[in-house]
Amino acid sequence: MNFQPKNLLKGMVAAAAAVVMVGAAQAADISGAGATFPYPIYAKWAEAYKAKAGVGLNYQSIGSGGGIKQIKAKTVTFGASDMPLKPEELKEAGLQQFPMIMGGVVPVVNVKGFAPGQIQLDGPTIAKIYLGTIAAWNDPAIKALNPGLALPSTSIVPVYRSDGSGTNFLWTTYLSKEDAEFQSKVGANTSVQWAAGLGAKGNEGVANMVKLTDGAIGYVEYAYAKQNSLTFTKLKNHDGKVVSPEIKSFQAAAAGADWANAPGFYLVLVDQPGADSWPITGASFILVYSQPQDAAAVGEALKFFDLGVRQRPGRGRAAGLRPDARRRGHPGREVVGHDQDRRRQAGLVEVRVLG
Repeated sequence: MNFQPKNLLKGMVAAAAAVVMVGAAQAADISGAGATFPYPIYAKWAEAYKAKAGVGLNYQSIGSGGGIKQIKAKTVTFGASDMPLKPEELKEAGLQQFPMIMGGVVPVVNVKGFAPGQIQLDGPTIAKIYLGTIAAWNDPAIKALNPGLALPSTSIVPVYRSDGSGTNFLWTTYLSKEDAEFQSKVGANTSVQWAAGLGAKGNEGVANMVKLTDGAIGYVEYAYAKQNSLTFTKLKNHDGKVVSPEIKSFQAAAAGADWANAPGFYLVLVDQPGADSWPITGASFILVYSQPQDAAAVGEALKFFDLGVRQRPGRGRAAGLRPDARRRGHPGREVVGHDQDRRRQAGLVEVRVLG
């Protein structure tokens, strides 16, 4: 089965339509909570939906862990998480999930004298930094990855997310895949016991902490790196190629996603193969109840997401990533891949970041 969120949403919206019509005249704002990763896009979609439907979005950008807790506690209409729930957990909680957008987690640094993309790193080296065993920017391991660069002796200050976070999940999953010691001592989850560094809350907090701390390294969603003009690093990927965090490298990773064989859409896209793939790519998921107490509210939320994936992103702040689909006049239908068959196999709607 190819996954088409647009088609899935269409069906879910249609199923809820009769119930929604009953309460449409007095529709309240849509309530959601969770991942900070997709917040900029959902905020942009909320502007369009408010203008079209007259219904606003009350979204609490509190991290994936908070979003999962709130949807399980039935305090919001939908939860948002960058960490997918396993099929058995969905069943136990009576939830459904579907991936909504995709993007990349990006290492960002504050090393004086270096421009974005000038420093390159790999997973094992970053893992050792977050274990505290690589503590200076002129460490031999970093110098070996950056021949010709005059790296300073500045101490490295690793910055991590202090809140329960899907960005944490993607970051620690990547480092656990790359380094056995990190996996055994820290592991992968939305919240972990870090071995070294300073904590900050949310993508916004990590971005600000890195900007203010000489020698810092952190990790944020790509949009936050761009919005805050942070110095990102390149990364060595699964195929041993050094790639930059950019639209085409997220697309390359997304194109290899096998949603057709992912029960409950449980799929983690870290360390995808491919010469051009960004190694820390991930989807952000929406969680709703299969049998909601307020079906009209869920119907409204599904209509909101349906409109979001259908609208053409505006120029400037929101940048859509489906140049092929846009040229063919089918926005929101396909993910960009290397060829048509792979796009169909991937089956995703789109990848979005803020420009």
